[in-house]
Amino acid sequence: MILRLVGLRLFTAALTLLCVSAIVFMAVEILPGDVASNVLGQFSSETARAALREQLHLDEPAIERYFLWLGNVLRGNLGIALSSRRPIADILWPRITNTLILSAAAVAIYIPLALFPAVVQAVNRNRSVDHLISVITLLLASIPDFLLALLLLIIFVVFLPLLPAVSIVTPSTDLVGWLKALILPALTLAIVMAVYAARMLRDNLIDVLEAQHVLMARLRGLPERRVMWIHALPNAIVPTLNVTALNFTYLAGGVVIVEKVFGFPGFGSLMIDAIRFRDVPLVEITVLIASCVYILANLLADLAAILLIPKLRQERA
Repeated sequence: MILRLVGLRLFTAALTLLCVSAIVFMAVEILPGDVASNVLGQFSSETARAALREQLHLDEPAIERYFLWLGNVLRGNLGIALSSRRPIADILWPRITNTLILSAAAVAIYIPLALFPAVVQAVNRNRSVDHLISVITLLLASIPDFLLALLLLIIFVVFLPLLPAVSIVTPSTDLVGWLKALILPALTLAIVMAVYAARMLRDNLIDVLEAQHVLMARLRGLPERRVMWIHALPNAIVPTLNVTALNFTYLAGGVVIVEKVFGFPGFGSLMIDAIRFRDVPLVEITVLIASCVYILANLLADLAAILLIPKLRQERA
């Protein structure tokens, strides 16, 4: 039964991704202006423009170009970037690797930042510590991510000169250099994600702590710590998984702001640069990858909810 549910979710995700690929291709197609003129410049010759249009198959019907592009992507042929004349794969994978490292560091900070304040608030609900943490999370939630990044820069670069202002990493950067470059952007991303998850988890925990199975666990004499972490928290986390999935999608594209503020060479900044220079092949690939991450994150959240809650498996069987 589990395998059937997983197979159904995977089929739905693949179908959704196919629809997204068509939408991405059509959205790029309707962008105003001539691609050849934008790439070669307004003073280029018509012969050069015609040659580039032929190279990009712009003289063919859109439906044929879509299936040609989709077939190349499925075969792993991502094409050539128009702005740099380099294979897109050579440009893409180092940037994706950097963003994955940054995202992993942000998630590692995000989990305790979302978990522990919510537990403290749920245990001490309607007390001073609960109100204090609520005020702090509300303040942090009202601050845009770029402003939060600037505040962290002011604190840890200007007043406490402990970290670099620009998070530049290269293939020769050592572990210490990576850690210094990651702390501020990862902390910014973690705070932005954690404030919403912590508030939702706090409310869910309060409801679950009053549920019948938790009361029964207490009546059996189980320690309060075991009741919280074994019986209450797993059930309270499930509704928060959708927020976590949205946070993962934020990491796919929203990191561009943080990457720009700290000068971090990641996937988000690459996507914005591709759009700015109207590098059509690179725009299509980067947007498709971001969409794939969004779909995959929601798929994982759905599967995690099914695996954690047996009742959901029975309802969806």
